[in-house]
Formats: sequence, structure tokens, C-alpha cells
Amino acid sequence: MSEASGIALPPPAMALYEGIRDLPIVSPHGHCDPAWWAGDGAFPDPATLLIKPDHYVFRMMHSQGVALADLGIGPEGAGRDPRDVFRLFARHWHLFLGTPSRQWLEHTFRHALGIDMPLGEDTADAVYDRIVARLAEPDFRPRALFERFGIEVLATTDPATSDLSDHAAIAASGWGGRVVPTFRPDALLDPMQPGHGAALRTLAAMTGRDVAGYGAFLDALRDRRAAFRAAGATATDHAILHPVTRWLDRAAVERLHAGAVAGTLTPDEAAAYHGHMLTEMAQMSVEDGLVMQIHAGSRRNTDRALHATFGPDMGADIPVAVDWVAGMEALLNRVGGDPRLRIVLFTLDESTYARELAPMAGYWPALRIGPPWWFHDSLNGIARYFDAVVETAGYRNLAGFNDDTRAFLSIPARHDLWRRGVALHLAGQVGRGVMRQADAQAVARLLARDLAVKTYRLGEG
Repeated sequence: MSEASGIALPPPAMALYEGIRDLPIVSPHGHCDPAWWAGDGAFPDPATLLIKPDHYVFRMMHSQGVALADLGIGPEGAGRDPRDVFRLFARHWHLFLGTPSRQWLEHTFRHALGIDMPLGEDTADAVYDRIVARLAEPDFRPRALFERFGIEVLATTDPATSDLSDHAAIAASGWGGRVVPTFRPDALLDPMQPGHGAALRTLAAMTGRDVAGYGAFLDALRDRRAAFRAAGATATDHAILHPVTRWLDRAAVERLHAGAVAGTLTPDEAAAYHGHMLTEMAQMSVEDGLVMQIHAGSRRNTDRALHATFGPDMGADIPVAVDWVAGMEALLNRVGGDPRLRIVLFTLDESTYARELAPMAGYWPALRIGPPWWFHDSLNGIARYFDAVVETAGYRNLAGFNDDTRAFLSIPARHDLWRRGVALHLAGQVGRGVMRQADAQAVARLLARDLAVKTYRLGEG
């Protein structure tokens, strides 16, 4: 973690940064593929590794008229020469100036891959060849990079019906890296999600329970949560558009569950059912200790033609306004005061930080505020976040940092950027006389590592 992200720091901030720059990386929420460490095979070509799976990259290029098929994406892009894809990316490299994607990728090229040659249209082939050569070396296999990056623990995000075979393979391999799963039950809880019926059938087959009955359905979810916990999981994850929770009487929810199984619920009924199930998940977290994560505020797949051709999550997701206070009321009034419950809230609606999330986390024992996420995971986003939440929530009601990425090679860059943002914020606090230097040093360590360990219960058990 000693490599710089390229963000210059004044001396007071640099002094704080030096104290945290080399702390181990704790990555408690993300979307890396556990198969990488299960098999420990070489990563694929540069285009497949760095460009095609990264919606930050192809979203920007799409905004300037680059066809996704030309990037090797989708049915029409199948078979595209990855060298040609990389050349196209290099030709548009200037588009990323000023964005965190540029900072992450430059850090990846220089420090993760050891390539100092500047990327451009005239150097695309040379850079491509150097990356290919690096990826063929044993020191650039997934496990070796995990260790070189100084990662203490990394959590993947896995469907509730995953057989967790990759995690089992990692555990059986004898390798010492800690890669744990995260329980994501969205496809089982939201009747409006594509594949809901298929997910229910898979759940029934895995658990041997007749999930057409509501009680058996809850027991099947408990079975899967227990399987995840046995594999090392400490958290769940729930992605929603709007935070809406409910608590319904048993007869009402059984009626809705029957409709969910049959696929006959109206959108309003499905929303009520899903809201109730989020509260059920919170109650199960009280029982088993899994930390509950809620990500809200992204309207997904807004480009309908793109969705029809390429599928979901292809860069057309846009932040929307949300109402956390009303949306979380039912859940919090049922279990929000229970000290056994921990919920981390993530938002894409920055206007809610000072108005809603900071006051809520500053009151409800169950709540922690997640770090800046997705569109706001940037140096300016980090600064806005601290300015909005600290005065009301303090620091210990924050969740520390997680990188929430599929781009494994960018993890050191993202944590380095966060640590520099932490140092800038705390140096400003010291300069204004808000805190002493010794307090700033202690808080810096909390924000860089220790809060994430505590929030996600990664040091327990």
C-alpha cells in the first residue's frame, strides 16, 4: 500500500497519511469472483480483465458514441480481438481525465502491473504486450497479488442459492488468504426480479424444504444463512431502488407469499411483500449476527434498448432521490434499538447524508453509514461525505471503507485514494482546531482499517 494514487497532499495531511498508508487492506464488500482464488489461474487478456467488465470504462466511452459491441461486449461483440478492444480504449483514454477511473487505472498500470509507459494511441500495442507478459508471470496470479496488495480479508457477494464451491475450494487449498462470501438474497425476496421463480425452485432443491409455505420459506433462508456463516460470511447485502420496509401480520404476508410463489402479485403488492421481507432479514440478523447492508438509490437499466440487447448493469444506472426516514421506519421501530443488530446504509442520494442518514445513525444503535459509493467514490465525494455526516454522526457511526469493486487490480488504488481523502479531511480538522493531532492520528487508523473490521465483525469468531 505504499504506492501513491497521484493525489498530492500538503505536509499536514501527508504526516497523517504516512501513518495509515501501509495498513492492511480490509475489503468487506465487493464483487470479485471467488473462482480467481479457488483456481489461482492466470488472469485473461488485458481487454477482458480491465475493460469489458468495468461499467465505469464502457459507460464513459458509450457517452462519446463508442459502440459496446466494438468493445467486445454482448452478442455482436463476441469474438472481437482483445487487442483491437484495447486499441480502441487507448484511443479514447483522454476521455477519463478528471475522473477517479483514470486515477485507478493509472495506479493499476504503474503499481499493480509495473508498467511506466504512458498509455495512448501510439503506445497501445506496447502497453498491451507488457500487460500480457506480466499476467503470464507467477507473481501476477490472483493469490500472489492478494498477498502483495496486503489484503487482510476480502468479501465477495454471492447469490443466496450459491453452492459456495469456490469458497470451499479456497478453504481446502491450504492457502492462507481470507476470502469470505456475502449472502445476497435479492432474487428470493423481490418478486419483481427476473428469475424469482427459478430462484425459489433452486432454494427448495438446496434445502429440501417446501418453500411454497411461508414458514418453510423462512426456514430455508435460515438454512442458507447458516451455510454462508459456516463458509466465513459476516454480512448480507440487499440492493433496492427505494428504502421501503413493512411489517405485516402473518395472514397478510402468507397471502402475499402465495402470490409471490405463483407470480401473480401486482407491483404494489410485491413492494409490500419485499418491504416485509427486509424486516424479516433484519430480524434474522438479530438472531445470527450477520451484518445487514442496504444499497439504495440507483434506478437501473434506464436505457431500455441497451438492456434489451446487452442485459442488466451495462452503465445506464442513474442515481435517484430516496426517503430513508419513512422507508426505514417499520424496520427500525421493530428491531432498530436491538444492540445485536448492525445495518450499514449506502446511498446514491447525497442530499440525504446530512438531512437523514447522519441524524439516523446518530440515534439508532443498529445503524452505520456506509462510505461514498459508486458515483461518489472519488476524492471530492469523500470530502463531501465527511463534511455532511461527521458533525451529527461522529466517526464511530461510520463503517470505514469498502471498495465495492469487480476490478481486483484497482483495490489498492481505491483504498489509497480513501486514505488520502481521510488524511486531507483530518488535517483540515486539526488546522481548524476541531481536534488534536493525536486524536486525528487515532481516527485516521479507525477510518482506514479498524472501523471496517468492527462494523463487519471481521475480528469476531
